[in-house]
Amino acid sequence: MQLPEHGANPLRLYDRLGMEVPEQVLDFSENVNPLGIPEEIRKSWPSLLEALPHYPDPEGEPFLSAAASYHGVPRKRVLAGNGAAELFSVIADRYRGRSALLIHPTFSEYRATLLSKGAKCTDLVTDPADPKFPEDRVLERMKDADVLYVCNPNNPTGVRIPEETIRRLAEHGLRTGCELVIDEAFMDFAGEEYSFIPRLEEFPNTVVIRSMTKMYGIPGIRLGYMIGSPNRIAGHRNAVPHWNVNGIAARIGSLCFGEEEFRQRAVRYCREERQQLAGFLEAAGCTVTDSETNYISFRPNGSPGLYRGLLGQGIVLRHSENFLGMDGAWFRVGIKEREKMKVLKEALAGWFGEDSIS
Repeated sequence: MQLPEHGANPLRLYDRLGMEVPEQVLDFSENVNPLGIPEEIRKSWPSLLEALPHYPDPEGEPFLSAAASYHGVPRKRVLAGNGAAELFSVIADRYRGRSALLIHPTFSEYRATLLSKGAKCTDLVTDPADPKFPEDRVLERMKDADVLYVCNPNNPTGVRIPEETIRRLAEHGLRTGCELVIDEAFMDFAGEEYSFIPRLEEFPNTVVIRSMTKMYGIPGIRLGYMIGSPNRIAGHRNAVPHWNVNGIAARIGSLCFGEEEFRQRAVRYCREERQQLAGFLEAAGCTVTDSETNYISFRPNGSPGLYRGLLGQGIVLRHSENFLGMDGAWFRVGIKEREKMKVLKEALAGWFGEDSIS
């Protein structure tokens, strides 16, 4: 039985596996902000409804200008998308019949969208337990690729690639004719100071994709954006549908950029809970990734049947069956509210035979 390709939607998972749904289900498979939606969005909801009778702005305003202002770049270097997923599909069109280099384990949508558009994918599989980026191997493979996809911080490991490493990849790409697509969907949790966006003016061969879903807890409205050179963005803009960002999403997105205190609070909370969970898992003999995000991946030392066993208890982890290099042996956990984290650790302790809960 094939498991779902992504986290979230746990009821579909139970249905696919033919399992009875427990009375209470805690979904650790999705990795959006555990603090939920910014309070300002909730307060603004009545006024947001005023957008409903009107056609949205064709470029996604006021969101487009808010994103440009937040990153200190001109509007012409930003493209708004109906979620990062739409932008990955648009980008993949560029590489039809061309070669893409993917570093695994990584987000499965890169490969799926590229193959659907007729691109050829070269897979470089690495060890999730090794936090060091395989720079030499990647540089060697880039000479035969038209584009390199980089997930930073990585999904599913949460490990961040140093900015200077990204710079060397981009410089090498300029010399070899290999473009870069950098997915920074979780960079908010690692720290904006690590983003490659300020360097993009030097590298017309590189684009950065950002998602509003993860930090602001708004997967239901689908909103993301791409930043790159004006020429590159203009070309992609011609490929997206008219009115691809709805009016309510554009207004919500513009409000989110003003939520600095919310972002800092989320980063602090996720760091604290992530470190506690990592310590607990390591004490139980698990191998744990050095994540800097709102999720963590681990490989248990034994414990066969863990995934289905936890499902039976109403606890849903993110499986790794479709992450090359993890191959079902690892699990990803999204950080949740403190009480839910306690329930998770109690359940894991039962499997690992731990007597104490931290």
